[in-house]
Amino acid sequence: MKSSSKFDIVVYGATGFTGQLVAEYLALSYRNDTQLKWAMAGRSLDKLKSVRDAIGAPADIALIAADASDPAALKAMVDQTRLVITTVGPYQLYGAELLAACAASGTDYIDLCGEPVWMRQMIDAHEAAAKASGARIVFSCGFDSVPFELGVFFVQQEARKAFGAPASRVKGRVREMRGTLSGGTAASAKATFEAVARDLSLVAILNDPFALTPGFKGPKQPRGNKPAYEEDLQSWTAPFMMATINTRNVHRANMLMGFPYGKEFVYDEMVLTGPGEKGEANAKRVMAANAEKTGPDAPKPGEGPSKEERENGRYDLLFVAIAPDGRQVRAAVKGDRDPGYGSTSKMISECALCLLRDTPDVPAGFWTPGAAMGDRLMKRLVDHAGLTFTVES
Repeated sequence: MKSSSKFDIVVYGATGFTGQLVAEYLALSYRNDTQLKWAMAGRSLDKLKSVRDAIGAPADIALIAADASDPAALKAMVDQTRLVITTVGPYQLYGAELLAACAASGTDYIDLCGEPVWMRQMIDAHEAAAKASGARIVFSCGFDSVPFELGVFFVQQEARKAFGAPASRVKGRVREMRGTLSGGTAASAKATFEAVARDLSLVAILNDPFALTPGFKGPKQPRGNKPAYEEDLQSWTAPFMMATINTRNVHRANMLMGFPYGKEFVYDEMVLTGPGEKGEANAKRVMAANAEKTGPDAPKPGEGPSKEERENGRYDLLFVAIAPDGRQVRAAVKGDRDPGYGSTSKMISECALCLLRDTPDVPAGFWTPGAAMGDRLMKRLVDHAGLTFTVES
């Protein structure tokens, strides 16, 4: 981690839909924080100026022009800052040069990536450079996968209190999700499918629950690819399209923390759709809707919901830790904005501030947010980002 730079944070992609929300959050929530030095960056200075004025950011905030395909401009940008927040995805198309520049220069890096194949490729290619330079690289700092990774972290803390040991089986279940999938998420899924079509050897990484734990293979995991009735939850469940990234990040977090959940840990994610015939019908509907979300009618990168839609969105996630004797501990993670934009823009901003201010002791290398920042990140998200973590009886 760099000790001094011109800026603490550069928001890269500040003219995009999500990047603009991140810049707006920092401009408004940290308006009176005289210690925070941050800048906005993107391809076009003219667009950056109009975004700066539209979000009410200070007129003197620094603006940096840098194209994702211009290594010299990216190097000049990362050399000026302690940390880069990047919202420029799909990362497999536009992210590799920036990540490489951060890993080489010792600049901390935070993104919203939900692309496990690319993440594994970046870990393999740049972990040694990041450790040598002092850079902390933190993937998946939005709805994928912060509430899920921290939900498991939190329910396991409660399991230790209740059972005297962490649970080797945890279920992550989506009870409610009001709001839209981001255009970036849809574009990332499309880019992944296209990459796999070009190189079929990537299928093995995509299908591997332990794709992000190099050198470690855990037990067989539930497939979660079709509707099922769960007796202990008295509900039908449907596949959850973000499980592919979230489960990988949870297993990586377990490895990075030294396997506090054990090496036989089993974790899956599904959507709860209710009991009876209605629940079964809903589960089938969710499965059909998943396919549409990455189809031709999916939102485009740069598109997103209105302010009103973001503020009326929310989510409610259930985490169930199951002891070997069948006893359960249940915990809820809830967010007060739509998951893909309103909540995500707050989460990634607070991840950046937490890494810089609350966890300077985190060593260099590639991290998940929860493994790097744990309780300190949970506290920030509760205090500033509208998340709650509660135990349910």
